[in-house]
Amino acid sequence: MATGPGKPEKGDGGGSRYASNVVQCPQHPDALLIEDYHAGDTVCPECGLVVGDRVIDVGSEWRTFNNEKSVNDRSRVGAAENPLLEGKELSTYIGGMSMRPGSGEPSSSFSKWQKSGGMPASDRSLMTAFKEIGVMGDRLNLPRSIVDRCKALFKQVHEEKHLKGRANDAVAAACLYIACRQETVPRSFKEICAVSRHPKKEIGKCFKLIQQATHTQINCVSSTDFMSRYCTNLSLPPYIQKAASHIAAKAIELDLAPGRVYLSVAAAAIYMASQASEHKKTQKEVGEVVGVADSTIRQSYRMLYQAKSKLFPPDFKFATTIEDLPKH
Repeated sequence: MATGPGKPEKGDGGGSRYASNVVQCPQHPDALLIEDYHAGDTVCPECGLVVGDRVIDVGSEWRTFNNEKSVNDRSRVGAAENPLLEGKELSTYIGGMSMRPGSGEPSSSFSKWQKSGGMPASDRSLMTAFKEIGVMGDRLNLPRSIVDRCKALFKQVHEEKHLKGRANDAVAAACLYIACRQETVPRSFKEICAVSRHPKKEIGKCFKLIQQATHTQINCVSSTDFMSRYCTNLSLPPYIQKAASHIAAKAIELDLAPGRVYLSVAAAAIYMASQASEHKKTQKEVGEVVGVADSTIRQSYRMLYQAKSKLFPPDFKFATTIEDLPKH
């Protein structure tokens, strides 16, 4: 291993000279030296002369410092820093260093204590909730930004104790619903309930309490917010998606389906647009994707059918005329 050229130094005569600090073999100055990290030496390959010692190995240190037999982990740094936890996970870890009497084998009593009570109770509950949020996000195919926003909102609610006494899983599901709406990727309550272990009523209560406590600003959800995802899952082309969004918006504007949930209006609009095109879908197919019963779609469709001529966009290409659309 060679270092850079020496620094200039002033001599007695006022000139300058270079102090040579280059590591090289005195007998073979042009030889490429070999670094033996195991021994910590720098050796000349021509004559075997050790020209340097105590070489620092900057590579990975493949040793394990864990005394538990069941763990084969050579990492010395642990998991990545988590800013959502109180101690940011930079805490002391106790391994099984005590010895069992008469056996000469290390005991895992301290290690078990570390796993059960070493972390603060608040961090343990947060970690459990974060894992649940991660599982729900994976099942809903949500991006990382939504999951992170949900975790930050849950931590805020947890620290301020706004929903004390409520199940953490229900609060986490409500936070996920809010995070989806804030990121303009809304999910319905039915979709959230499908990946949660709590009913819609409990999640809805938590959602209202979080809104009141944190003063969270959430945009209103409309039928058109779900069109892109539902039409994609039904393999419908973009022009049908555009027509379904136009039909749903017109139906709300004309107040054709008062009291109807936005999902039922969206399902009826998709069904009407598909029936007027070449890519026809049945009420059962639409209901399976949207999560609405066939009877609900049928009732909403009858309300939209009364003003069918006013709902379609002017540039829509009809494969089936408006007069030939099914009445139910």
